[in-house]
Amino acid sequence: MDEKFRADAVQIDLKTWERGPLFGLFSGFTDPYHGVCIRVDCTESFRFAKDSGLSVFLTLLHRSLVAANAVENFRTRVVDGAVWEYGTIHGGSAVGRANGTIGFGDYVYQRELVPFVRAASAEVERVKSRDDLERSSHQNLIRYSVLPWFDFTSISHAMNLSKPDSAPKITFGKITEAGGRSTMPVSIHVHHGLADGSHVAQFVERFEQALESPEALELGL
Repeated sequence: MDEKFRADAVQIDLKTWERGPLFGLFSGFTDPYHGVCIRVDCTESFRFAKDSGLSVFLTLLHRSLVAANAVENFRTRVVDGAVWEYGTIHGGSAVGRANGTIGFGDYVYQRELVPFVRAASAEVERVKSRDDLERSSHQNLIRYSVLPWFDFTSISHAMNLSKPDSAPKITFGKITEAGGRSTMPVSIHVHHGLADGSHVAQFVERFEQALESPEALELGL
C-alpha cells in the first residue's frame, strides 16, 4: 500500500462478531450490494464551496467522508476473505478528461475541508493530464462518481462479480435550487454483509449534518 494510504486496520474475529452469520450469508451472494437513492440539502456546503472558489464536488465528497469515518460499518472491508475495520477511510472517484474518457483519482482524507479539497484538486488535475488508466487496489476508500447532468431517482453500477469488492459506492447527481435551497440526489450502495439499512441511515444523518456545517471538523452526534 502506498505510504499516503497506509492502513490502520484491525482484523475482526468472525466467530465473535455479531454480524458473523449475516456476513456468511451475504458473502455467498453473486451480488451482495444493496442501495438507496435519497435527496440531501447541500445549501450551506454548496455556498461555501462557491464563495471559497473550491470544487463543489470535492467539497461535498469531503463532507461525505467526514460522515463515513464516523460510522463503523462504513470503515469495514473484506480483504482476502477476512473482515477488517479501518481507522480511516479515504476517497476515490472517476475523473472526466477532455477527450471524453475518464480516469480515476484517489484522495487522502484530511479532517479540514479546505486543505483536503486543494490536495484533491491537484490529484484531479494530475489524472486529467494522463491518458492511461490507473485503478487503485486500496481497500480503505469509498468509490465516488458524479452525474451532474441528471437529477436521478435510481442508478446502477458496472460490477465485476468475478472479483470480490466491499467498498461503498456513492454517486452525486445534479444540484437543483428551489426556494433558496440547493438539493442533490445521492445514491449509496454498500455490501450487505458489512452494513444494513440502519447503518446507511446513520451515514445519511451524519452526512446531512456535515453538509449543514461545512467547516466543522467533527460531528456533534
